[in-house]
Amino acid sequence: MFEFSQLRLPIIQAPMAGGLNTPLLASGVSNAGGVGSFGFAYTGAEKIAQDLFETKVLTSGPVNANFFVFQPVELPNEQVVNDAVAALSDFSIDGGYNLKAPTLPLFPDITHQLEAVWAQHPAMLTFHFGIPAQEIIEAAHARGISVGITATNLEEGLAIVASGADFIVAQGIEAGGHRGTFSPYGNDSELPLEQLLRDLVSATPLPIVASGGVMTGQDINRVLSLGAVAAQMGTGFLCCDEAGTSASYRKMLLTEGSRPTQFTRGFSGRRAQGISNRFMAAMEHKPTLPFPIQNSLTGPIRQAAAKSDDVEFQSLWAGRSYAKTRSMPVADLMQTLGEEMKDSK
Repeated sequence: MFEFSQLRLPIIQAPMAGGLNTPLLASGVSNAGGVGSFGFAYTGAEKIAQDLFETKVLTSGPVNANFFVFQPVELPNEQVVNDAVAALSDFSIDGGYNLKAPTLPLFPDITHQLEAVWAQHPAMLTFHFGIPAQEIIEAAHARGISVGITATNLEEGLAIVASGADFIVAQGIEAGGHRGTFSPYGNDSELPLEQLLRDLVSATPLPIVASGGVMTGQDINRVLSLGAVAAQMGTGFLCCDEAGTSASYRKMLLTEGSRPTQFTRGFSGRRAQGISNRFMAAMEHKPTLPFPIQNSLTGPIRQAAAKSDDVEFQSLWAGRSYAKTRSMPVADLMQTLGEEMKDSK
């Protein structure tokens, strides 16, 4: 079973869905002494197997496969769907886009997805949005795979302990992308990472991985000093040469540091943090469909915007410290982080 003490650098490259994680990026992190990851939320089993196999060829280091815990959801009635479609119909994007009501299935069958994971045997299996079925945790343990689950508050952390998982990913409010709250519509504690770490470290026995606003070696040392065993970094890796980040997305990260981040449900139906743009502003008071139905509905908009390099209608997920993002090969970034950790001790 994986132990964090095995790492030369206590760094997990965060799982990010949508093609941002690549075999070259994940293997580069693992070869440098950290953990490379994939966000497989919407990915089919064949692609999961391919990505994990290609990564295994490139590294013997630990790899993490991450999945969303989707809750049962039904298509709303026709009027609700029509209202949500209407809210998305008037955006001006080069090339245009066509919207259509989502159809079943609304999300992948995780049992089928995990068949590829069991075959490729990564070191870690992690989950976002809640606790997976107990048989999944047991199946992972039977294969020597460690299980981690995201928590945004102490209550979620205690539930993770009770589930038999092996570690907790503590997601502070500073983190980019989707909030990992168990309930999609319940109150979000919005705890800063430092407070969340203090709560979890003092009240739970599991190793804690710190996520949210970690961009430098100094940041890593800070969360380690608070009791974390490792730091999970997503935004910090988005401008690595090996990442699947588009040119327009990279440009925003590297040159638009004065733009704030904000949370929106407009893209997916769940709260997620990214660089503020016209889409987020336009959708602030518009109707949205439940997660992940809204994500399917907005797919054509995001695809058209990416194709035309229009950053105003892309989901530019990023944490609050994204202005510190650096552009370099992943091996160089890992080396830099390690040197910063040594220099700031």
